Amino acid sequence: MNDRIILSQEKNYLQLIYRLILTVIAFGFLTIIWPYISSVITMLIFAFLFSTILLPLVDHLESQIKSRALSVLIVTISLISAIIIFLKSFASGMLGQAREFSSQIETKGYAENLNALAVRLELALKKHVNIPDIDSSNIVSKINDMVGDIIQNVVSLAGTIGGFIFTAIMVLIFTIILLANYHEFKKSLVQFIPNKYFEMGLRLVFNVERQVSNYLQGQLLAASSVAIMSIIGLYILNATGANLTLVVFIGIIAGLANLIPLVGPFAGMLPAILVAVMNNIGSEAALSHQLFSTVPSPFYILDIILMFLIVQQIDNNLVTPILVGESVGIHPLVVMIALLIGGTLIGPLGMLLAVPATGILKVVGREIMFLTRNAHLL
Repeated sequence: MNDRIILSQEKNYLQLIYRLILTVIAFGFLTIIWPYISSVITMLIFAFLFSTILLPLVDHLESQIKSRALSVLIVTISLISAIIIFLKSFASGMLGQAREFSSQIETKGYAENLNALAVRLELALKKHVNIPDIDSSNIVSKINDMVGDIIQNVVSLAGTIGGFIFTAIMVLIFTIILLANYHEFKKSLVQFIPNKYFEMGLRLVFNVERQVSNYLQGQLLAASSVAIMSIIGLYILNATGANLTLVVFIGIIAGLANLIPLVGPFAGMLPAILVAVMNNIGSEAALSHQLFSTVPSPFYILDIILMFLIVQQIDNNLVTPILVGESVGIHPLVVMIALLIGGTLIGPLGMLLAVPATGILKVVGREIMFLTRNAHLL
């Protein structure tokens, strides 16, 4: 009896060592090939996220017209059309803003206003900080030189833009394939689960799919609400004389950036402040503006910051809890740690994927605990 127990323990140890060796080998192999496959993996991740968001719409449309291929085609064409319209309008607005700013910066009056502003800022700083003399007369020429350098460097962006277009096309192709064959892929995945772990595997696939879908759809709705609130807030500031342009696009940028927690308000705040300064240089009223008639807020900068902070608080305390709810249920401290880890590993993409990835790990851990306590298979 003791010999059998000893043999069983030795067998378990050998299996554990074997699994550890396989894990180390697999990890080492993945580390070696990762630089060659990382771009493809990134495309597949984005395709999976997009297909998860669009899947309910495709399924509903298929139930109406009884054709999966036609449903995917209609949804894809609609999405591409919306993106093209947005990009065309955004590019047109940005070019118009750039032309207006270029024409203003070349005029004598604009240059004088800019120099006057520089002198006033210099005098204000010298009252509080010991700084060397600033040659404010050369500021406009320096800005013109900077603009020229930027224009010259635009050509170097062609390769980056080409790479982005290629990636976008590949993500679109992968998304179409996933949408057209989503349920077949899911069935194939389930078939690979051993009978011993079939129940756990099925629960795991279902819960991960539901968690990711609920999270993405909730965040998409929350991002839309942030965009709408930002647009309304910017129009309210315009009603008080802020003279902001590109309001809709700034709001959309804030909404899209809100998909990355803690980033959205700043992504909308910075371009709004830049546009406010560009449009109001030379305006004495804008320069002497006061928030609540008490706090100095030149060019409505503090007004813009306050507006975006209000939008953030409404989103964090009202919109996101209602729309996203308990789809992830992760403590805010864990979210911040996940964002830091994701951003350190793969940058903005890591921050975007950090929260849903943490939610998936939570689901996997919960299912393993359920299996350990109830099925007694591990």
